[in-house]
Amino acid sequence: MPLSFRSTAALILLMTLPLPALAEPMHAQYLPPDELSVREGEPEQQQLLQIIEYSVVVGSQRQSNQQPIPVTSPLVVRLKGKPMNKGATIAEVLIHFDGESKSLKKPTYDEPSRTLTLYYPATQYRAVMDLLRNEKVYCQFLSYANGHVWADLHTGSVRAR
Repeated sequence: MPLSFRSTAALILLMTLPLPALAEPMHAQYLPPDELSVREGEPEQQQLLQIIEYSVVVGSQRQSNQQPIPVTSPLVVRLKGKPMNKGATIAEVLIHFDGESKSLKKPTYDEPSRTLTLYYPATQYRAVMDLLRNEKVYCQFLSYANGHVWADLHTGSVRAR
């Protein structure tokens, strides 16, 4: 049975529409090359947040029940924003800066509190603050079935001056 003109036009229109990229996260262009093939398949979870506001907390604490008594001064940047992708529940990001450890903890997303926690070396503090002060910034978190996680802060595309 031949298709009517309207049916044919509708079919052609549907065929020209872009298919949703199911295998690609929204901001995949900001991921580094996967040279070790650790990103297997589609991410199980993606949280993408556009940063709207931030605050910096420089603390000082002394745990008096330990000998010798250690004094620490944690440095934390708290980011808040709006979720950007379908299904995202993220509300805030805590960035802890560590100046002493030889290795950093992996990024974690806590579903009940809707908080992503990132760990950066203290040497990255200035770069993070420059991003936040000067550009539109996004934070993304991806987790894969094999246990691999990726998290980053990145700007959108910026024209050179």
